Amino acid sequence: MASMLGLLEAREVSARERVDVLREEAARAAAALEAGEIELDRRVIAREELVDALAASAAEITAATEAEGEGGTVLTPVSVPASASVPGAVVPHWREALEVSVLSPDNQRILNVLQDRPALEPLRAKDIAAVMGIDAAVAAKVEGVRSKAKRLAERGWLLQEASGAFSAGRRRVAVPGGGPSA
Repeated sequence: MASMLGLLEAREVSARERVDVLREEAARAAAALEAGEIELDRRVIAREELVDALAASAAEITAATEAEGEGGTVLTPVSVPASASVPGAVVPHWREALEVSVLSPDNQRILNVLQDRPALEPLRAKDIAAVMGIDAAVAAKVEGVRSKAKRLAERGWLLQEASGAFSAGRRRVAVPGGGPSA
């Protein structure tokens, strides 16, 4: 019976050691999880702050452009003048008095490609990319052009055909917090 008791005690010690190892692993995993959650929270906050800053910048540009269009003189922030484009900036809704120069350089290039077409014939994103000198064989690059063209169409700078092709032209769009854009 002593040998059976000794065998059970040995198994108990082994099980206790295994539980201690598992507790240590769980503590390390919990610490890694907490660090990961903190990093995720920081990234989410950074993205939200950037979106807010870009929206505020776009609002300032829009307000300044509207005031300039009405004949008033408005002092615009030095860091974001109303007539200068900001790469990665929010695409404003098209209005009569709004200059193309408020768009990012890539968006200006897309508009130029479509406006330079004979009879303003529509082009697919792949064709726009090819005319811009972008490798149209790389799907990710074509998708970038398509995304920009869609955003321009949503904001009234371009027309999007049912086929998915884009053409130069402007349409009236509803501007958030106001009437139509034109």
